[in-house]
Amino acid sequence: MENTDWKVELGLWVNNNDAVYEADKQELLRLTRYFDFKKQVSAVVVGSEAVYRQEQTAEQLAAKVREIKSELVRIGLGNIPVTTSETWPSYFQPLIDAVDFVNMHGFPFWEGISIEKANDKMFEHIYALQAAAKGKKVVVGETGWPSAGDNYQLAVANLQNSKRYLQDFVCRAAREKIEYYYFNSFDQGWASTNNASNVEGNWGIIKSDYVTPKFAEPMYVCGASTHS
Repeated sequence: MENTDWKVELGLWVNNNDAVYEADKQELLRLTRYFDFKKQVSAVVVGSEAVYRQEQTAEQLAAKVREIKSELVRIGLGNIPVTTSETWPSYFQPLIDAVDFVNMHGFPFWEGISIEKANDKMFEHIYALQAAAKGKKVVVGETGWPSAGDNYQLAVANLQNSKRYLQDFVCRAAREKIEYYYFNSFDQGWASTNNASNVEGNWGIIKSDYVTPKFAEPMYVCGASTHS
């Protein structure tokens, strides 16, 4: 990343073993001695879906977020925002109060929602978190729709629906000025199949060869603008 204007969101893993978090915290602090965090780090993310997995309570995770914020302040990096990534129903108020911005995950597919109602449902969750956040920014850290695999209730995993969800979500997010990270860049042939719906390898907008676009160009059209 040297000599570029790229930035990363730097993550710390959090699970039910706090030694893992402590090791990542020490590594974070070590890295601050070698890299220009003010130039290269856009945010620090403390954990991903740890509350959803029931490996941390919201209060425990909020305490870790506050600890990392304090550590960054101590070394002169207090302007770097700190957050955690959580599914929308697990983003409880203690987390909202602790983070600098809300980084939420939402997948209407896993709610069994039909594609026709999927984006309205997704934005319901965004609006609810915006109301709870009381002015803090809400970012969509993950959302998407699988192009193949088993269906889940009314949610059908196919290429047509995957493209429609991309089109509907991206264009609405642009209109409403919602920041987001789309899930996923690439299909993941190595992904686990040990779940109730065999879709985990099929969320990308590029095939698993890391080269071939999954959708015909343009990938989506927002008003008069086309994107590929």
